[in-house]
Amino acid sequence: MRAQANKTTGLEESTTPGAGRDFYVVTGAFGYTGRYIARKLLRAGKRVRTLTAHAGRPHAFGNQVEVASFDFDDPDSLRQSLRGASTLFNTYWIRFAYGRSTFESAVENSKTLIQAAADAGVRRLVHLSITNPSLDSRLPYFLGKALVEEAIQESGLSHAILRPTVVFGPEDILINNIAWLLRRFPLFAIPGSGDYRLQPIFVEDLAEQAVAAAGLERNLIQDAVGPEVFTFSELVNLIADALRSRAKRICVKPEIALTLSRILGSFVRDVMLTRDEIDGLMSNLLVSSEPPVGRTKFTAWLKENAGHLGARYASELARHFRPSFGQGSLGTTPASAAESAHARESTS
Repeated sequence: MRAQANKTTGLEESTTPGAGRDFYVVTGAFGYTGRYIARKLLRAGKRVRTLTAHAGRPHAFGNQVEVASFDFDDPDSLRQSLRGASTLFNTYWIRFAYGRSTFESAVENSKTLIQAAADAGVRRLVHLSITNPSLDSRLPYFLGKALVEEAIQESGLSHAILRPTVVFGPEDILINNIAWLLRRFPLFAIPGSGDYRLQPIFVEDLAEQAVAAAGLERNLIQDAVGPEVFTFSELVNLIADALRSRAKRICVKPEIALTLSRILGSFVRDVMLTRDEIDGLMSNLLVSSEPPVGRTKFTAWLKENAGHLGARYASELARHFRPSFGQGSLGTTPASAAESAHARESTS
């Protein structure tokens, strides 16, 4: 049996299938970013387990990924699921408060998971956060992310904290739904001036950085951003041009944009946009001053994927909160539903 080092990820790849495989745990391997991380680990010949609250949902991995229950009310079970793991990749988070899921509970759940990982002897924690988190933030999303980062740094665990911005790819929500709106409506409302910036990263690039970070020994906090920076207006115009959309783009007061999103949200049975998300965008929190780590240009990806981008609406509530998801929920096909099940992860 001979192992070869993968220069991209830093992990060893065995030439004998299943031989000497390390054990990795990915929260939300049936979700979005977690799924891409799990795929890269499997391709490197690694043993992968996911933690999920929906163990019975169909997914795309077959029997390649072990499935364990994700129950924050049962720390003993969490510890048992993590025991023996080399690395925990954590993508757990919520995009907005909904029902009993609040940012406060998400922080406490994250702390429970971090403590369970420490108690179980996990060697390293790779955590997906967000650019520009702050303990002084008035935005619950960014404050919550900062509190989780603080808990990780105080845990004593070897860790890597990656801070992505908007993550784009085949199953993303934000970019897809911008395209969906541009395809179907004569007007597209841009909150405020539209001159605030964002720096999207391709989901494959983010997963590559996460897997590479698992092989490091030192603690790391790093922004995970792509090579291109756009104003929001530029991003919308790029998508509109790629789709040959005739929708007129107009700048409106943030309150008007939010009202319109709520009206549309009632028809698609989803939360399309929140006030905190608008404020985060307009505060330039989704851009980095650090060198980019992603290599994939959004402009190139858009050109290749314009034909199907926004063909269907992507529902946040269907993905993460509705039990019927995976059985033909609104805006998804059964196949895409099966692949996206669970993993309340950062969609930024």
